[in-house]
Amino acid sequence: MNSIDMSRARQAAMAAADAAQAIIETYQRQNNWTVSYKSDQSPVTDVDVACEKVIHEVLTRDYPQAAFYGEETGRHEAMTSISSSGEGGEPVDAIWLIDPIDGTKSFIREMRYFSTQIALEVQGELVLGVSNAPAYGERLLAVAATESALGVGSSPGVWINGAAVKTSPVATLDETFLSTGNLTRLAQHAERWQALGEIIQRVRRVRGYGDFCHYHQLCAGQCDLVIESDVNILDIAALSVGVRAAGGVITDLEGGAINQASTSVLAAATAKLHADVLQRLN
Repeated sequence: MNSIDMSRARQAAMAAADAAQAIIETYQRQNNWTVSYKSDQSPVTDVDVACEKVIHEVLTRDYPQAAFYGEETGRHEAMTSISSSGEGGEPVDAIWLIDPIDGTKSFIREMRYFSTQIALEVQGELVLGVSNAPAYGERLLAVAATESALGVGSSPGVWINGAAVKTSPVATLDETFLSTGNLTRLAQHAERWQALGEIIQRVRRVRGYGDFCHYHQLCAGQCDLVIESDVNILDIAALSVGVRAAGGVITDLEGGAINQASTSVLAAATAKLHADVLQRLN
């Protein structure tokens, strides 16, 4: 193989999401799992671990050319390699970024606001994302519009439950529907917290849908702006592909590109709205 086969990667990601959903639904029917706590006091259940195991098995079987980085089991090397120009070409760096259950606290409390996040990063660029929320009844598939010559075999776009979606045309705060997620670190920054308060006073509507939900809404034109300050890349990798491919702009709160070091998000439906809010927050 001398390029990233995006069609095959897409099929692998969807199959992995199917396998994780089957495990989640089995545990839910049985209503029997244990909860433990990591060193940072975040919860993890048997279901998280079982889902990540099956996701790893499916992706290793169906798309072994990419490495694997999971929330529960860490990093695994690729089973095979990809070269950029046929046999003997430069190796291509590809990695799956996985959160088997994003929103474990919601899952434990039997809320609908949890999802499985599967993303593919190639040469440092996030190019494919699946965000599957079985209890909520939504699956988002996103394929980036990339200039990379590596991606072949799949058209760019964003689909929720198979229907193509795009962000809204909203470009001004007075028209904006804002949704916030975790804000703990932002609240510790006095000037930025004050700036957020001023933004809230100007927008049309404020909600805190959180987790996968407000990113799905942003991609579908149902909300226009998402702000949160306490995330990691496994939470948002797939969703960031969705925002960009749907026509929006997503960065961290300083305006930096989303990457494996990102811990915050500013996502907007349009470039104009993003630029306005970024300037106000900084």
